[in-house]
Amino acid sequence: MDIRISNADPRPIYAQVREQIKEAILTGQVAEGALLPSIRALAKDLRISVITTKRAYDELERDGYVHTVPGKGVFVAPKDAEMVREDCLRRIEGHMEEILHLAQMSGITTEELKAMLETLAE
Repeated sequence: MDIRISNADPRPIYAQVREQIKEAILTGQVAEGALLPSIRALAKDLRISVITTKRAYDELERDGYVHTVPGKGVFVAPKDAEMVREDCLRRIEGHMEEILHLAQMSGITTEELKAMLETLAE
């Protein structure tokens, strides 16, 4: 798993770490049941604070992507198909809001957007 921190990214560092780990889990790059790096090891590798890494892991656990086994580490949780679907729907919705905003700014109609989507889907 390759995590990259960007100072140019407007998101906080913990959010960058969380999103990249989440993406790796959702795409299958990191398998169910896989042991993630320890909080300290990941912080050291990324040259960030242990507190920052802990926050990313805590949020991943809260959202159901990982689970902690005391004394053993943080593991990728089994995928919940409904959770994956909901996450994808939220992300698509966000992209669609951005698309609608851009379309409104440039005078593109809903019908033109539908035609574009149908063309891309083919």
